[in-house]
Amino acid sequence: MVEEKKEESKEEKKKEVKVPEKFKKLVEEIEKMSVLDLAELVKILEEKFGVSAQAPVMAVAPSAGEAPAVEEKSVFNVELKSIGSQKIEVIKVVRDVTEKGLKDAKDLVDAAASAPQMVKENVKKEEAEEMKKKFEAAGAQVELK
Repeated sequence: MVEEKKEESKEEKKKEVKVPEKFKKLVEEIEKMSVLDLAELVKILEEKFGVSAQAPVMAVAPSAGEAPAVEEKSVFNVELKSIGSQKIEVIKVVRDVTEKGLKDAKDLVDAAASAPQMVKENVKKEEAEEMKKKFEAAGAQVELK
């Protein structure tokens, strides 16, 4: 049954298109061709006439009253700017968010005391906001880039 409906719909599509008399012979020849031959023919015609078989796409410019859409960042880098007065708490947060060992976390926090240090890169927005809250609760300053 399904195959019969497919065949009927194919036939209906063929019937819907009216081919002008001057193109009938050409259309009949094309109908006899295989898909590979048709693809090759399209490439040849594109090269010969310098055209493309793809439909043109028009770019729509925003009107004068519309502001261009600004894409919101979805991935952030978390940078530790300063550690504050509670160094041990900051080390605990670094260990928690990065899953680093105690020595690595301490080294990162010590380095952040003199210059900003990247804690974690390519973090989703929600996770980055959560990290920022944890660091601020420990007394540190963090910037999301």
